[in-house]
Amino acid sequence: MAMNLRATPAQLSTANASFEADFKARLHWSAETDAGIEDVVANILRDVQTRGDAAVLEYTNRFDGLNATSVASLELTQTELKAAFDAIPADQRDALQAATKRVRSYHEAQKKANGESWSYRDEAGSLLGQKVTPLDRVGIYVPGGKATYPSSVLMNAIPAHVAGVEEIIMVVPTPKGEKNLMVLAAAYIAGVSRAFTIGGAQAVAALAYGTATIPKVDKITGPGNAYVAAAKRRVFGIVGIDMIAGPSEILVLADGSTPPDWVAMDLFSQAEHDELAQSILLCPNAAYIAQVQESINRLLPDMPRAAIIAKSLNDRGALILTRSMEEACDISNRIAPEHLEVSSRDPHRWEPMLKHAGAIFLGAFTSESLGDYCAGPNHVLPTSGTARFSSPLGVYDFQKRSSIIEVSEAGAQELGKIASVLAHGEGLQAHARAAELRLR
Repeated sequence: MAMNLRATPAQLSTANASFEADFKARLHWSAETDAGIEDVVANILRDVQTRGDAAVLEYTNRFDGLNATSVASLELTQTELKAAFDAIPADQRDALQAATKRVRSYHEAQKKANGESWSYRDEAGSLLGQKVTPLDRVGIYVPGGKATYPSSVLMNAIPAHVAGVEEIIMVVPTPKGEKNLMVLAAAYIAGVSRAFTIGGAQAVAALAYGTATIPKVDKITGPGNAYVAAAKRRVFGIVGIDMIAGPSEILVLADGSTPPDWVAMDLFSQAEHDELAQSILLCPNAAYIAQVQESINRLLPDMPRAAIIAKSLNDRGALILTRSMEEACDISNRIAPEHLEVSSRDPHRWEPMLKHAGAIFLGAFTSESLGDYCAGPNHVLPTSGTARFSSPLGVYDFQKRSSIIEVSEAGAQELGKIASVLAHGEGLQAHARAAELRLR
């Protein structure tokens, strides 16, 4: 127990003249990694691209404290994954299977909604449409440093599997050689094709460029540390990536009707990820904010990760008194949080006002942690305000779209004249001539 630790998130009020300055200072976080990380990552990527397996092996042994003799020895067989599944306790097997069923059901529904090919014919008989096809091979990065996340395996592998991806390559670091059986079990039931116990920038490089042992993929998804994020940023364009993930975030929009202990623990649930995570409460009730602060003080000492929670709340947390719930919704839209809880008696009253969030959790019983593990929707969400223009990971991230055009002879007569005029206007005579040759 951490009896001496205290967490006092900044207490702000929108009624104060200094609110805007205080708010921006508390919210600020630079998504740019420092120059030292960029230099290290650049060197690793260049080395893996040049030396392949030898570089991957060298960095993995150095950073993870291993003594592997080849990259092939770091590949986990399907037999090992199945053995891990069989070895974990029955309640963990049941929980993984239940979560897998719900996540798969959600993404199957997502695929049916907008993931199919379509076409139509116009008045001239020309066929126009779109062909939706899955990516051939994707790489999923699963963190394995401060914590291990079997749920990340499910959230990355299942939508790829539902989309129809033929080969899913998982990489996961195993510092000191310690393998998390739940991660391996999750890989087994989620349909991972191949798995390697490597991580860091070298794993991203191997997936992006390919080596003698690790196949080159078309897209890399999944969160990691600053080195992983920097590596993903640099290989984008060679492969696709899902997003550049920043620290985890939660914003609770509360009307004061939810037990304060519940809200305090929901703030903890993101703060315990790491010291840079951000937890914010927006509420128009000053007395309720005081109750939440009291709950924070009382509950914190019993948290196993109390030191991380305390630093996160002290450095980046905020309890903000607003003039109204409407104003709280406006501020929430400015923040565009990764996780947004609407902890009120009538969450559907406020939901239409909320435009920007990675995921919206409605009602007092909908803790963010349920979304992290087993509700069904994906927990890979945009951070650092990118929910203004980005979406959660989904089936659509593992598909691509090809336009389909089949112009009839009659259609070529009409379209050819239009294309000819536009092509001559752009000075591209061969374009124009190609269309004109098909005119009667």
